[in-house]
Amino acid sequence: MPTFISLFGWTDQGIRTVKDTAKRAEKFKSSIQKAGGSVKNFYWTMGRYDGVIVFEAPDDATAAAVMMSGCSLGNVRTETLRAFTEDEIKGVIAKVQP
Repeated sequence: MPTFISLFGWTDQGIRTVKDTAKRAEKFKSSIQKAGGSVKNFYWTMGRYDGVIVFEAPDDATAAAVMMSGCSLGNVRTETLRAFTEDEIKGVIAKVQP
């Protein structure tokens, strides 16, 4: 199953309700599970981003839909990256044309 890394930052609304962040994380975990995926790790961070979510989803469209649904609540903005394992990137490289 494809892996995704999502970097998130709180919006003004999200930081005002920061005490609810763990509850929001549980809701996200539930949404990704309902969509057929799973959360591998959830981290809150210091610096440019307020957190990182590592999750799996059945496909890119499902990952995008779950992230859009979460963002539509107004608490975070995200940047989501498709991650490739070593084996997956070997398959990608094998398709590179000279």
